[in-house]
Amino acid sequence: MRLKLEIAYHGGAFEGWQSQAAGNTIQDHLERAFATLCGDRVIVHGAGRTDSGVHAEAQSAHADVDEARLPLQAWTPALNAHLPDDIRVIEVGKVPEDFHARFSAEGKIYRYTVWNHPVMQPLLRDRAWHVPREIDPSRLREACELFTGRHDFAAFSLRRTKEPEQTIRTITSIQTEIHGPQIQLTFEGEGFLHKMVRMISAAIIRHAIGKVGLQDLKNSLQDGAPTFGLVAPACGLSLVRVLYEGSNSQAENVAAWPR
Repeated sequence: MRLKLEIAYHGGAFEGWQSQAAGNTIQDHLERAFATLCGDRVIVHGAGRTDSGVHAEAQSAHADVDEARLPLQAWTPALNAHLPDDIRVIEVGKVPEDFHARFSAEGKIYRYTVWNHPVMQPLLRDRAWHVPREIDPSRLREACELFTGRHDFAAFSLRRTKEPEQTIRTITSIQTEIHGPQIQLTFEGEGFLHKMVRMISAAIIRHAIGKVGLQDLKNSLQDGAPTFGLVAPACGLSLVRVLYEGSNSQAENVAAWPR
């Protein structure tokens, strides 16, 4: 039986999603929980990697288990009983055997949070990037508009390997929400390159505080040259949702977890 999992986690204490030798990743903890329940290794396939320190409101994954092992409704509490408090399975459902958490996905929604005040809000210290300089909302929005659409994002991503990589991607929308000193940038797109959202967020904020001109950003998009290279801190980024066929793909209508 193939299970689809929806998982939330605070990424601060973990080395990202992808399994590593040290065993302190989200995937590692989930696979250990499954092994405890099933008596054997169960591979958990995620919809994509999140880096060390990045959070998720609803990461998606799938795993194949013996249908007789547990009733479907028992998987959520059973897995959570064997997971750290910072990782929680929100929901478990049964899906067709041809469903794949990664390859069936049609898009993702990420949210980047900035705290724009001279003094950092301590309750958000591991959930937002502290930017003490004044941010111009109009410059913020014009930079968001620049990055929306289909572009070559070679200058705004880091390669995991030396192999050639297809760097053209489509960002459907970048929504801005400003609530006093808290600023949120919500990205929706078909897929994102390594550190792409964090590098674009850094570029948008640098333009909004007057450090980078709009033409400089345009030149980087057109030339593909890594002119800036600044990566916004991981703590401000959260994977909000993975989109599948039939998903609500309007970023402005995405409610925070729990839904």
